[in-house]
Amino acid sequence: MQKIIHSWAFAILMLLVVSSSAMAAPAITYRLSMPEPHTHYFEVEMRLAGFKGKNLDLTMPVWAPGSYLIREFPKNVEAFEAQAGGKKVTSSKIDKNTWRVASGGKDVTVTYKVYAYELTVRTSFIDASHGYLNGTSVFMYPEGHKELPSTLTVVPFKGWSRVSTGLPLVAGQPFTYRAENYDVLADSPIEIGNQEILTFESNGVKHDVAMYGDANYDPKRLTADMKRVTEEAAKVFGELPVKYYLFIVHNLAAGGGGLEHLNSTTLGATRTAYGTERGYTGFLNLVAHEYFHLWNVKRLRPKNLGPFDYNQENYSNMLWVSEGFTSYYADLITRRAGIVSEREHLDKIASGITSVENTPGNKVVSAAESSFNTWIKQYRPDENSYNTHLSYYSKGAVLGMLLDLEILKATNGTKTLDDAMKALYDQYYKKLDRGYTDQEFQKGIEKFTGRSMDDFFRKYVYGYETPDYNAYLATVGITLTDVNKNQNVPLLGAAISTTTGKPVVTIVTRNGSAWQAGLNVNDEIIAMNGYRVSDDINKSIPAYEVGDVVELVISRGGQVMVIPVKLLKDQTLKYRAEKVASPTEAQKKAYEKWISSK
Repeated sequence: MQKIIHSWAFAILMLLVVSSSAMAAPAITYRLSMPEPHTHYFEVEMRLAGFKGKNLDLTMPVWAPGSYLIREFPKNVEAFEAQAGGKKVTSSKIDKNTWRVASGGKDVTVTYKVYAYELTVRTSFIDASHGYLNGTSVFMYPEGHKELPSTLTVVPFKGWSRVSTGLPLVAGQPFTYRAENYDVLADSPIEIGNQEILTFESNGVKHDVAMYGDANYDPKRLTADMKRVTEEAAKVFGELPVKYYLFIVHNLAAGGGGLEHLNSTTLGATRTAYGTERGYTGFLNLVAHEYFHLWNVKRLRPKNLGPFDYNQENYSNMLWVSEGFTSYYADLITRRAGIVSEREHLDKIASGITSVENTPGNKVVSAAESSFNTWIKQYRPDENSYNTHLSYYSKGAVLGMLLDLEILKATNGTKTLDDAMKALYDQYYKKLDRGYTDQEFQKGIEKFTGRSMDDFFRKYVYGYETPDYNAYLATVGITLTDVNKNQNVPLLGAAISTTTGKPVVTIVTRNGSAWQAGLNVNDEIIAMNGYRVSDDINKSIPAYEVGDVVELVISRGGQVMVIPVKLLKDQTLKYRAEKVASPTEAQKKAYEKWISSK
């Protein structure tokens, strides 16, 4: 009888063990190693426990959030293998970015390699000096389970002593990190090597600056100025929504750019840029831009930009806000922080408007269309992009300024775009925890203008009309003047490159002299008015008068021909912004409110 009872007890115990195992939540662990960095491969081991079903599908993203282009990251994956129950099992690709593993319901270990030799802020790279990665181009996830937490153990190459990432450490486990879900893992870039770490505190939060590469920066000055920039940015929203922040900086011979992340950013800088005031302030402007994304787009965001679908395009009409406003605020923040002078800020305003109004694409594509079409245009420019496209960065920055001035005017200099952005942040991120729609964003602006903004959005956001800039700038006592207005000089309207040793047309401006004469991109300029040329003929055009005809001998596809070009007037705008000599009290009040963070 006792033996029977023991048998039943054992059976019940086994049933409980099996049931407990069956009910255990699925678990994911990653191990990232780099035993031969000079070959440019990361090696990934991925362990998946507790997943049911005879097959397990693993997916790798095809793009990186913040950089809106399908980049086909799976093309760099090699040597994919899977084991289940300690034995190799069948695996196969079922589409361009999904691998199907015949797991049979057992725990699975997957290994694969990723070739990484593209050092940009949006891709991954490893060589003998360091490793850098973005999660979307290295880590797969089990399809349908992005919400699951995971741990990541990084095994640095021998002699590499540092790992820099925004992921939190697992206590007591060196170089082991936790991610609450795949979105967080994907949004936490990692720098591995012997990078220099600079540190400063801003708003009570530790900020690290992981510096890869030699560069001519002064650590004390740089961290002090970065602190000023970050503190000014936080004043817009009234809080810093992170407990730690990381800047990863790649100091290179050439290049630049940045990409925002949840509690970090990656910046590219020319290693000699810190040695000139222009280069130094340019870097701090990039710091301001990417740091402002901590709020604008990473938390206050268009509805379509998160949660992300990593398998295809995620369309939005609102990148002119997400990126354009961020560019606008980068200029404003560096002014408020005392990084740039009043004159430099005025020059930035004039330069931004000049750039937008001189781009023919400004009359072809709206800010909303530019945002929506980013997937096929912004990162894939061609020789005609100048005529057919306009960056939502530049147009959005101008629109951000106009809306800021509109709010200042409507509130008699008591409110700014800061107030609208903070209210939108509080409403959609803190209260509703979701993105806003196009209409909700407009309504958020209207709460501070006190009137319908349908006309503004119709003309300037969804349309191509030119604003009366001086009418807006008058609110803060600034005038805009076209210094080219009274000039009567000719312009060819074509960009010429001599990089091949021969003058070759690279851009033909819509409706310009070259456009109307029929000059084409890739035409080689052999001679002008009977004389051989070997340089950019634009240098010679100012010697002629408007209405003159120049005879160009060109080679087009190996065929020599003559093209007469009638020189038209240069219609290029060149704005200069100045403060009015005798501003009114209202203008003084509005200006001070605008360029201060009070």
